[in-house]
Amino acid sequence: MLLGLVALGVLSPATAQARTASGDLAATGLHISDGRLLEGNGNDFVMRGVNHAHTWYPGETQSLADIKALGANTVRVVLADGHRWSANSPSDVANVISQCKANRLICVLEVHDTTGYGEDTAAGTLDQAADYWIGLKDVLAGQEDYVVVNIGNEPWGNTDPAGWTAPTIAAIQKLRNAGLQHTIMVDAPNWGQDWQGVMRANAQSVYAADPTGNLIFSIHMYSVFDTAAEITDYLHAFVDAGLPLLIGEFGGPADQWGDPDEDTMMATAQQLKLGYLAWSWSGNTDPILDLATDFDPSRLSSWGQRIFNGTNGIAQTAREATVYGGGTPGDTQAPSTPGTPTASAVTATSVTLGWSAATDNVGVAGYDVVRIGGGSESAVAASTTNAVTVTGLTAGTAYSFAVYARDAAGNRSARSGTVNVTTGSAPATPCSVGYRVVGEWPGGFQGDITLRNTGTAAVTGWKLVFAFADGQTVTNMWGGTATQSGGTVSVAPASYTSTIPAGGSVTVGFIGAKGATNTAPAAFTLNGTTCATT
Repeated sequence: MLLGLVALGVLSPATAQARTASGDLAATGLHISDGRLLEGNGNDFVMRGVNHAHTWYPGETQSLADIKALGANTVRVVLADGHRWSANSPSDVANVISQCKANRLICVLEVHDTTGYGEDTAAGTLDQAADYWIGLKDVLAGQEDYVVVNIGNEPWGNTDPAGWTAPTIAAIQKLRNAGLQHTIMVDAPNWGQDWQGVMRANAQSVYAADPTGNLIFSIHMYSVFDTAAEITDYLHAFVDAGLPLLIGEFGGPADQWGDPDEDTMMATAQQLKLGYLAWSWSGNTDPILDLATDFDPSRLSSWGQRIFNGTNGIAQTAREATVYGGGTPGDTQAPSTPGTPTASAVTATSVTLGWSAATDNVGVAGYDVVRIGGGSESAVAASTTNAVTVTGLTAGTAYSFAVYARDAAGNRSARSGTVNVTTGSAPATPCSVGYRVVGEWPGGFQGDITLRNTGTAAVTGWKLVFAFADGQTVTNMWGGTATQSGGTVSVAPASYTSTIPAGGSVTVGFIGAKGATNTAPAAFTLNGTTCATT
């Protein structure tokens, strides 16, 4: 179903500006200017947050406070207009908005009933969603500083996605004619992923159809976006054209169609100052995409840890909206330098760092931990407290770490002193590996690798290494993430294969490219230990 990203058109340069029909600025709240989402006071606002499935879990409103406590500045809230799921009432929507404001979150409200229209026969239309929003006009009035209206989630499937453009324009104009002045968000076709490039090709005409210019485009990035080139090309296309864009949903764990490159998504969003909203807080049918297990913020999944606490994650990059007092305009004073970190609980793959807290005239928002090496530094962790555990290290390796403090306005302290740490030796991992070719065709093949833990303790956070002898390359992998240098392939686990229980096994599959011969790898190591082959 997902065939890859196809660029069907080139965005023409444009200057995006919130305007009225007469050309006057309409900046009563959140609005678009020069391709950027701004607050009413003109402050640039970059969304950093997650999606929350409110319509299916209406009793989980505590989640908004939990999401905020982990550092988010925005939440995208799933609602229903009554076509497919029971409609969220005006009083319920008013309560959601109130809860978002109480928790100092910008609230993106979306109708989910439109998902996959044209391919999913149960889906509703954008016109029906527009009627729902108009029915909420009294609830939405006066909330322009706090609320973005996402007309309909993924409002077209893969059947004739070119049909997306006209209904999208019509829905936008219907809302404007009804008097709604909020920032409007529109999702792409192809189940939100725009792999046929319809939104990309028609974005300029859709944007021009909004008489206020107060419109932002939303791309959803899942397994279609599994290479850095696809991600950077798509995001840069909108930025280069001066058209507003954010990543309205994205996933990281691999699925049956591929393995999304969430690291590039988050890094490029940070580089271009584009918003992102991860899917999703909790309650997924397939819990692999749950950021928190059973709506419990103390039980973040590996996906949740990546989003909230990882490099370019929410804790590291989110800035609270100034309408709530975050990022105080005019605050240019950086925090004081935090103390030199100290190391404890050093293992083969992790270390806990602690440091004395910094101070700030407004308040310290968090800390960024960096690795120092070769005259450069790279971000490795973020924390809202003065301690963090750095994971994913290599056994028997020397590291140097330092810390920066930052405030809500984005001011950063001077770098702390450094601490030197050498990780412990990797414990031997009793293991066996089964490798097989599932099928071959000219120039390519499919294989799978079964890793069995033959020891008495679970293996977590493993690394598998093997080498091809005949120039084969891994082009796609599920159940793990492959990196390749020459013939040597290193595999890191997906979140759902990261633990191999004692006596248990996990399997990763892959698609490879090959020449005339396709010899199986002769040896495999798991966490540096040579495994038996079966």
